[in-house]
Amino acid sequence: MTLLVSDPEVAAALDAPTTVAAMRDALLAAHAGRLVAPPRASAALGGGRMVLTAGHLIGEWYGYRSYDTFGHPQAEQIVVLHDGRTGAVRAVAVGEELGSRRTGGLGGVAVDALARPDAATLGVVGSGGQAWTQVWAAAAVRPLREVTVHSRSAARREAFAARVRAELGVPARAVETARAAVAGRDVVVLATTSPTPVLDAADLAPGAHVNTVGFKQRGRAEFGTDLLDAADVLVTDSPAQAGAYEPPMLAALPPYAGRLLDLGAVLAGAAPGRTGAGQVTVFCSTGLAGTEVFLLDRLVSVGAALR
Repeated sequence: MTLLVSDPEVAAALDAPTTVAAMRDALLAAHAGRLVAPPRASAALGGGRMVLTAGHLIGEWYGYRSYDTFGHPQAEQIVVLHDGRTGAVRAVAVGEELGSRRTGGLGGVAVDALARPDAATLGVVGSGGQAWTQVWAAAAVRPLREVTVHSRSAARREAFAARVRAELGVPARAVETARAAVAGRDVVVLATTSPTPVLDAADLAPGAHVNTVGFKQRGRAEFGTDLLDAADVLVTDSPAQAGAYEPPMLAALPPYAGRLLDLGAVLAGAAPGRTGAGQVTVFCSTGLAGTEVFLLDRLVSVGAALR
């Protein structure tokens, strides 16, 4: 019998430590060749596109996520999990929560792998759902002492800080500029819809780690090449997807492409991560294909009570 999962059920079943652990396992599986995760595919439909990301954990399951770019106010994603031995549909998730937590979980893995072990302060630019799950996951891998947040809306950034205090138990405050949000922070999160840079890399503290979640392509990016120039370590969760972006992803273009590392390889010890406390590390999130399905499979395992 197929399990149908809604956003409230995802929220109830997947806490941050479980999500981060699942994404770490997914990245290691992809590095080992067990998770087949080709770049996303899309179909132009006139006025919008249908986008599909698919994955296959060999011998266990396969599945896909689909979403559209029409911009409708009630648009929803769908994630479908098939049994790898029978082909039967085991579970279907409808909504935004699974994808958002997946992205946050990948960011949490990056923070755990690349931020300094003593990192305790976080600055976030952006106050939407993606910004929230990045902070939610980071708090699961580092004992945060304070969060600072900036976004264009004063009301939204104040609400975001209040949510951090209420749900994560971490002191948080809203600030009036992106510079004030990131200056002196151990961990920085960029999670905006801005097509132009919101960050001056000169404002980063020595030894900072940065997660970028928003636009990161040539001619449309929430950061400039100054951030890539400042990075001593530059990492993504899928070099194949980074190279398949259209327009191209900044970090996948010369002179940066040769320095762009696979986070799975860093986790496996096959590529170097941070080697010094003063290094600036940057994670360019692409959303490794198949990870939503990986997380849905993990949800089915930990959330058997939903049946």
